[in-house]
This record gives sequence, C-alpha cells and structure tokens, in this order.
Amino acid sequence: MKKTLVFGASLNPNRYSHYAIQRLVANKHEVVAFGLREGEVEGVMIDTELKPYEDIDTVTLYMNAKRQKEYYNYLISLKPERIIFNPGTENPEFFKLLEENNINFEMSCTLVLLSTNQY
Repeated sequence: MKKTLVFGASLNPNRYSHYAIQRLVANKHEVVAFGLREGEVEGVMIDTELKPYEDIDTVTLYMNAKRQKEYYNYLISLKPERIIFNPGTENPEFFKLLEENNINFEMSCTLVLLSTNQY
C-alpha cells in the first residue's frame, strides 16, 4: 500500500482526522501523521515537528485554508502524488501552487473514498 500523510491529525476521537487514521490503518495503508499535539492513534505516532517523510503518495489535509499557508513549501517539498482537500479545507491559492508544481489534488473526503473503495 502507498503511504499517506494525515496533515492536521488530532488525538480527539470526535475529529475526522482521527477517524481517517483509524480507517486508513484498518484498510492496511501505511500512515504517518502531523498535528499540533504529540500522541498516538491506532499505533500511528502524531509528529509535531515537520519531518522529511519519504515516499508520500497522498497527503490528506485536515487544516483550514488560513492555517495551511505556512505549510505550502513543506507540503510541496514532499512531492506527493496527490493532496486531498477534505471538506472545509479547500484553498484556491494552494491549488494554483500545486498545479505549478505538477502535484495532483482533489476536493474530496478521505473517509468517503475509503468507504467506496476509491482511495
């Protein structure tokens, strides 16, 4: 399976990013995570430092557009195959940068993609 970075991961079980980690792990995807608070979800450590992750296929975003800005260069530097903008994370400014860097993106929901076998 291809590696996914859950960006904006939360330890709160009521957050969609938390559930996404659970569903990705249950579907046997390799998962790494970045969030504001260090901890563990389904055996996945949430990093609070930006790490130079290798071989990221998909970044699934759980961070609003305003907060994404400081991470544009970092996310582009990971050279993912695609970035999924989950509901509430849409960002036309970032879309343009991704197009300029030949990184695919989609406005979708990771949980729906997983539940319909389209991930």
